[in-house]
Amino acid sequence: MTQRIVKALSTAPLHAVILLITFIWTLPSVGLLISSFRPARAVRVSGWWTSFQTPFQYTLDNYVKVLTEAGMGQAFINSLKISIPATIIPILVAAFAAYAFAWMRFPGRDLLFIIVVGLLVVPLQMTLIPILRLYTQIGLTGTLLGIWLAHTAYGLPYAIYLLRNFFGALPKDLFESAYLDGASNLTAFFRLALPLSVPSLASLGIFQFLWVWNDLLVALTYLGGRPSVAPMTVPISNLVSSLGAGWELLTAAAFISMALPLVVFFLLQRYFIRGILAGAVKG
Repeated sequence: MTQRIVKALSTAPLHAVILLITFIWTLPSVGLLISSFRPARAVRVSGWWTSFQTPFQYTLDNYVKVLTEAGMGQAFINSLKISIPATIIPILVAAFAAYAFAWMRFPGRDLLFIIVVGLLVVPLQMTLIPILRLYTQIGLTGTLLGIWLAHTAYGLPYAIYLLRNFFGALPKDLFESAYLDGASNLTAFFRLALPLSVPSLASLGIFQFLWVWNDLLVALTYLGGRPSVAPMTVPISNLVSSLGAGWELLTAAAFISMALPLVVFFLLQRYFIRGILAGAVKG
């Protein structure tokens, strides 16, 4: 009993610091959520912390206006159309490439992997104009296929690096036993590598989905601002510039944009730390 008390007292400062950081980190999001349910007049004259005083003033009008008048409903669907394929495609391609780099022998393998890792430091902005000119020539500007290919290309270097390190850390004896039993590389990939790599695939999926979902620069460059294809980041940026005096709508739009990434993160967060650590320190 005494040891438990001493242990609790010794870890109390650490827990206090963690709770303080968590409180500071989540406070802006709580304020954003509460402000999104407050009427415009209340938002203009008082802070969100005053909303706990009577009389309570909450409304859904901000969400109704944003979804119906600001075009956020269509933009939400567009974001799904962009983000889901742009998350799945690079993970599939990277998984095949990572398995080849980790377990297959072919000339120039190490040199190719070094080149792939080197692409991590190439600024995305350097590629925008050349790729946009290419897209214009072949008719991919403003299309979903064009944005899927762009996000796939931008996400592949990190995805291959992360998965190659994870695949390379899998037990060698396991693959040798499979090959002795007659398994091909394709069988070993689907029956061994992929099932054992769920944590790394999940953490990579979180990263890629959040990157694509929150992207404005790539979407605006390759898709333009047409409402039929524009993701949520485009109308939100328009709200910032055109409705500076009505930012209660911006709070509702921002929280709609945050909702799905939060759901994805909490669904896959149990794999997140395990996958990142395995892919970062092994190999």
